Formats: sequence, structure tokens, C-alpha cells
Amino acid sequence: MDLRHDIHRELVVLRERAPEITGALTCTVDGLLVTTDLAISSTEQTAALTSALLSLSRQMTDLARIGRLEETLISAAQGHTACYAAGPTLVLTVLAGPGANLGLLRIEGRRAADRIAAIAGRG
Repeated sequence: MDLRHDIHRELVVLRERAPEITGALTCTVDGLLVTTDLAISSTEQTAALTSALLSLSRQMTDLARIGRLEETLISAAQGHTACYAAGPTLVLTVLAGPGANLGLLRIEGRRAADRIAAIAGRG
């Protein structure tokens, strides 16, 4: 099967499991877009920023000596963005609205990142 198709299917499942999620994308750690269901036109730029955010977050966890990075969560007035390492080569970014259940977002985001990492590992 096509890995991009399988990864995109995981994004669809993620949105089904957590309806508060407004969009998601997966990119490489280098910032190259793999797949997305974001309704914005700047997906390539979002992928590039996701890569940079992952790198900075990993550096911060190393510097602070707080263990392996689980997620980076950005909360703003209009919603939330969460980034999850999906194995050694991919990153999952999830967007949610301002009233989102952050506990559910974190659980489902991590679960989807693990499944995406497993898919990438097959390839």
C-alpha cells in the first residue's frame, strides 16, 4: 500500500476520534509535507515551521534534562496547535479550536503519532 495514503487515513481517523480537531498534517523532520487535511493554503510553510518547532523543542528537552519529547503545545486566543514526533523521521501537527479538550487532544495526538510512526517503519 501507499504510505502517504495510509498516513492520510490516520489523519482522518484522528479527526473522527476527536471532532474538536480542525486539521492535521504530517511532514518529515526536514519540513517536507507528506500529507495534510488542513483547510489553509500555507501547508508547505506550516510543514517547515513544524520541523523547526520539533528541533527547538527537542533541544529544549535535552537542555532541561527532562527526558524524551512527547509534544509541543501552543495555545492561543483562537485555538491550539500541538506537534508530536512520529518516529525518527516524521512529525504530526494537529490544530484544534479554542474550546478543545486538551486532554483528549493530547491522548489522540500521541496515539496517531505512534500509528504514523509504525506506518513509516513499514516503508
